[in-house]
Amino acid sequence: MNRDDAYALMVQHTPSASLQRHMLNVEAAMRWYARHWGEDEELYAVTGLLHDFDYELHPQEHPYWGVEYLKAHTDLPEDALSAIMGHASYSGVARETRLAKSLFAVDELTGLVQASALVRPDRDVKGVELSSLKKKFKNRAFAAGVNRDEVEQGAQELGVPFDEHMQNVLDAMKAMEEPATSP
Repeated sequence: MNRDDAYALMVQHTPSASLQRHMLNVEAAMRWYARHWGEDEELYAVTGLLHDFDYELHPQEHPYWGVEYLKAHTDLPEDALSAIMGHASYSGVARETRLAKSLFAVDELTGLVQASALVRPDRDVKGVELSSLKKKFKNRAFAAGVNRDEVEQGAQELGVPFDEHMQNVLDAMKAMEEPATSP
């Protein structure tokens, strides 16, 4: 499965622009980590792009429904399917590969970065600084839906110091061709 096919599938199953934007942000962070680790950038990108594609239409069955759909309708490799299952802690699927650990580590954090950009006057992620992001992380009332424990656990599982991981994801989202906050 290539990026164009994954994007089309994501859009087909995800009516919400904000959830689409989240998956694009995760894709950007996954690409960053693939380049960092010297791994398959397309695989990382497609995995990030599809990790929540079923969430909006099948929230009670996420990610189980999505992974079964992907097994039946795509050639996505088992590593990607396992990573998608593992990004949901409640699935019980262990995150054993760098791909799976990367997806888990960036998923919640991209939401915090996105929320930080949206409260800026220009609504642009390019103006978000690490120091501001760290303050917002500590304020649990800000972007309350972001699971801070999973953000910390993700960096730990990935083996990247927390501040460095936050900066990596921030840099990835700043480098996106389209601003991460575009509607």
